[in-house]
Amino acid sequence: MNKPLYKKNPMLKLVSDSLINLPTPSNINLWWNFGSMMGIYLMIQIITGVFLAMHFTANSMISFDSIIHINRNVNFGWLIQYLHMNGASLFFFMMYMHIGRGLYYGSYKLKKVWMVGIMIYILTMATAFLGYVLPWGQMSLWGATVITNLTSAIPYLGDNIVKWLWGGFSVNNATLTRFFTLHFILPFILAAMILIHLMFLHTTGSNNPLGMNSNYDMMQFHSKFTTKDFMSMTMILILFMWLNLTFPLMLNDPENFTQANPMVTPTHIQPEWYFLFAYAILRSIPNKLGGVITMLMSILILVLPMISMNSKFQSTSLYPMNKIMFWMFMCTMILLTWIGMCPVEYPFISTGQILTIIYFNYFLMNPIITMIWDNY
Repeated sequence: MNKPLYKKNPMLKLVSDSLINLPTPSNINLWWNFGSMMGIYLMIQIITGVFLAMHFTANSMISFDSIIHINRNVNFGWLIQYLHMNGASLFFFMMYMHIGRGLYYGSYKLKKVWMVGIMIYILTMATAFLGYVLPWGQMSLWGATVITNLTSAIPYLGDNIVKWLWGGFSVNNATLTRFFTLHFILPFILAAMILIHLMFLHTTGSNNPLGMNSNYDMMQFHSKFTTKDFMSMTMILILFMWLNLTFPLMLNDPENFTQANPMVTPTHIQPEWYFLFAYAILRSIPNKLGGVITMLMSILILVLPMISMNSKFQSTSLYPMNKIMFWMFMCTMILLTWIGMCPVEYPFISTGQILTIIYFNYFLMNPIITMIWDNY
């Protein structure tokens, strides 16, 4: 099926092209399903979030009690809260799979799509952090204190920025109120960014496992790919509901079941699991400003492959050494996540420093190895 990929008005045709007529490479596999699943689960997050906002009170005196009220007194409030809470973890899991697939198959060469994707990732991280503060448990309070305090590392302006974020001299009721407001607004901005992401994707067309120009090997998105997406969504939804109905609190920190107390500091302050790799990188640098810069670079470095990779083939999976390096990078991410959960002591500090070097080396060495292989 040979249909033009470039549309004169991609925004006007976005819905019909996404569901029916979008020319799609015939050889894309299940790794391409995570993008559509993220869209569905973002809608679940928005819907459950709206219902929770109807009963939640953003006040430092009663917000913790309002969560208990939702669980005990609101009809199916416990289920709505668990869906929203664990849905964030599922959304990040699918996002990491989506980014990993992009790195493995060279989707960063679709530059506009990749840049908007990075912006979506950063916006999602901000939304998740703001939401984690709202239950006003011990880890919520101290996690917000630690993360917002990182801005104090900015020379000259840092202390004033921290006070502006807090709305005072510590994390207090003003902080909770503004965090709730931003947490409610950002998902709708996120949904708009996803539409822009799709618009750019449908302008260029999807990548494929071979990384080749496959304009002459296309098929309609419906019905083969809609069926594949539906099957993936059904399987993930079954696992998701099993988690919510069987082990709903498995991903929660025990400290967050205690109401926030600014006079008692938890023994080990740590963020949610999807931020642990960045937290481990932050802790691996002894200097505060250096740690903050390194942590930010661990996310912004995703821009580098888009600039530095100039391989003959779009997909790096066709290069044996790059495949080995990619799976080493995946192992490094898992180990950094584990290090982030460990206490700040030997040997975890030195291990985190070694893993941080390996993490950044992947992005620096990958284009060099690709260039050597192309010229071999």
